[in-house]
Order: sequence, then C-alpha cells, then structure tokens
Amino acid sequence: MDFADLVSVPERLTTPEFVLRPLVAADVELDYEAVMASREQLRPWEQTGWPADDFTLEDDLADVEGLERGHRDGRRFTYTVLTPDESECLGCVYFMPGDARSYTTAEITPLAGNQWDRVRGTVSFWVRSSRLDDGLDRRLVAAVLRWIADDWGLHDLVTMTNEEVPQQVALLELVGLRPVFRVQLPGQSGAYLAYA
Repeated sequence: MDFADLVSVPERLTTPEFVLRPLVAADVELDYEAVMASREQLRPWEQTGWPADDFTLEDDLADVEGLERGHRDGRRFTYTVLTPDESECLGCVYFMPGDARSYTTAEITPLAGNQWDRVRGTVSFWVRSSRLDDGLDRRLVAAVLRWIADDWGLHDLVTMTNEEVPQQVALLELVGLRPVFRVQLPGQSGAYLAYA
C-alpha cells in the first residue's frame, strides 16, 4: 500500500510568512543555496555527513529529483518551505510512512509504552540556519502541526529529530510534544527521537 492511500495529501500550505508546496527539480538552485548555507546544522540532523563540503548543484539535483519522484509516486512527501514570493528557500518538511525502509533496520525503543507498528507516518523538517534566531522553526512547526490536524487526515503520526540537534529537541518539547520512541539507525552516532 502506498503512503498516499493512508492520507489526504494537500497540495500546499500558505501562511503570511511562508509557503509549503511539493519540492520539484525546478527548485534546485533555491534548495541548494539553502542546504549549503545550513550544512553545519544539517549534518548532525541527517547523520550521514550530508551535505559534504564538495556537494554540488548536480548532486542536489539528483536528490531533489528522487524526492520529487517519491512525492509523485505517493511513497513519501517532500515540501519545500519558501518565502511567499517563492524567491528564497527557507527549509524543507518531509513526510514518510512509518514502515519506510529506513526504519526496518533500526533499533526502535518505546519510551512511552507505544508500539511502532501503530505509527502511520513521520514528519521531519529543517529551517535554514540564518532563520533560527528569529524563531521561524517554532512558527513552522506550529503551522505544520495545525496543517496535519486540519488537512492531512493522518493519525498516529510522530515528529522526528535527532538527539544531536538540541535546538529541535528543545523546540519540540516547547510546543508540548514528548518523546515516545528512540530510533537508532545502524552506523549512526546519534539516535532519532520520535515525538507525539
């Protein structure tokens, strides 16, 4: 079953401060600039060393095309976060099914008596580093959580971050979420925390 069969997938979210819409190959230059400007915070979040210092526009295009394909095929959904005039990328939001391949090899520890097989989906996000001090990440999370509740029809969703990204951990707790799973992927130093 495709992830799209479990949810009602909205086309976009528009607020006075930002727009979320599906990431497409035509966005690569905006995406690349935001990724490289935020690489120091993305590396512990991603846990793979991505993006490397020598990451190129062509490398990013391959990534973006894969994410666009996954969105189009209903396997996962990636939204770029843009300024209202769509002239600057502010980050990305990712929705994945709870049974995504990356979780099948993970060691998943319940922290609140929950069972991972009840998790229907995960959401994760990043905001460009230059916008962290003005609290854009907090406003984005609040908007995305409302969007999920109002438009996605998705229950049993968890919000993911890595324990090595203390700003996101603190933010998720600030908005009232609590860790319900610890997800350790093979070969990674930091575990992901799933919040609900």
